[in-house]
Amino acid sequence: MGTELYQMTIHELRDLLQQKTVSAREITESVFQRIGAVEERVHAYISLTQDLAMEQARAADKRIAGGNASALTGIPLGIKDILCTAGINTTCGSKILERFVPPYDATVIEKIKTAGAVFTGKTGMDEFAMGSSNETSCFGAVCNPWDLDHVPGGSSGGSAAAVAADECIAALGTDTGGSIRQPASYCGVVGLKPTYGRVSRYGLIAYASSLDQVGPITKDVEDAAILLNAISGHDAKDSTSINRPVPDYCKALTRDISGLRLGVPKEYFVEGLDPEVEKAVRDAIAELEKQGARIVDISLPHTDYAVAVYYLIAPAEAGSNLARYDGVKYGYRTDGAADLKDMYVRSRSEGFGTEVKRRIMIGTYALSAGYYDAYYKKASQVRTLIRRDFTDAFKECDLIVTPVAPAPAFKLGEKINDPLSMYLLDIFTIPVNLAGLPGISLPCGYSSSGLPIGLQIVGNVFAEETMLRCAHAYEQHTRWHVQKPDLS
Repeated sequence: MGTELYQMTIHELRDLLQQKTVSAREITESVFQRIGAVEERVHAYISLTQDLAMEQARAADKRIAGGNASALTGIPLGIKDILCTAGINTTCGSKILERFVPPYDATVIEKIKTAGAVFTGKTGMDEFAMGSSNETSCFGAVCNPWDLDHVPGGSSGGSAAAVAADECIAALGTDTGGSIRQPASYCGVVGLKPTYGRVSRYGLIAYASSLDQVGPITKDVEDAAILLNAISGHDAKDSTSINRPVPDYCKALTRDISGLRLGVPKEYFVEGLDPEVEKAVRDAIAELEKQGARIVDISLPHTDYAVAVYYLIAPAEAGSNLARYDGVKYGYRTDGAADLKDMYVRSRSEGFGTEVKRRIMIGTYALSAGYYDAYYKKASQVRTLIRRDFTDAFKECDLIVTPVAPAPAFKLGEKINDPLSMYLLDIFTIPVNLAGLPGISLPCGYSSSGLPIGLQIVGNVFAEETMLRCAHAYEQHTRWHVQKPDLS
């Protein structure tokens, strides 16, 4: 890896901290020097918390000196601006929450605080996590560090761009329909969406409650395992959190995948898939086979319905979740409203962006009297069929390997006025959320124009260990993950 501290991984820095070769203060200073050098071109952050970070770094150094350190003690992390952070602005990339300062921490924030992590700031995102390009934020678009004219993906684009540009050591994102894996793929980093219920959603500002999940975005697979260890576990404050023991994910990284059955779904290699993406993914599958994995052809027959199902279920849940932003209790309130109704209408009209309004309207329509059965109920039934496809597939294989996105990152502005073509970009990631499964994206190549391409590995429910073992084995035999964008 690079010689600068900001270029290193969590596990490399953890070893240096334990040996007392470097201090948390030095690591944090190095990261903020990097932010100072590249942030005005990348725009990965909505807000920076340098003073807090230096304070946390000093506390981390004391903790290390006392022999009481965890794997994350003194490690600078970026936090997607959808996770509540006590005393720090949490905007969701929206004007309606521009000045919102939560009075409490999300459970995942509490957990990484307890572990002694350092917070670099809140990373950019599509407004309320609704988008695949990071262009719907009211704070402006994030740029892809590999080519600043291109999108970083969405909605966790700020977290992925910050990790790729070395503006933090790792970051937290959230994934509702691919929002960790797709930006990780576009930015050439590792992104992991855990099984639904593995990580607490308490303090995650809801977009679609039956789909949202918090997960790590990191420089390599070992770091993803370390961060997943820190944030996983049951939480009584989240009714969707599952009460089952959390294994040590780092112990799963054995490099041995001989005999592992990898399913390749024919529905994911169809017309419209970029030839360079197909070649990179097929080469990755061949590499896994070379390491002793067995390749099995499988079918996920209801894949074609996934985007339609998602864009009924997610907006329906979003319309319900976003009803609370009414200009009364917190968030943006319009000036000079004539009466209560006018205040509601104008606060929401002025506070929400175009994409959020579009999804609220789709969701309200899908749930309205006379249309509920035709749309939301039907979508929920097809969701069950999609889940069943995976259940059947996992009788024949241990993991499923696919592309993450149909093509590498596209240019900023290229699809912003074509929502349908934007929605179709999530065709390979959405089914995983609808089925509540874990998935990981890791770099597996680059396009001829130098843009990263991601490989997706999908596990059965709570099979994160198997998924990480396979991802780590692939990574150990390739060098894609160590390549860095040139931001000099």
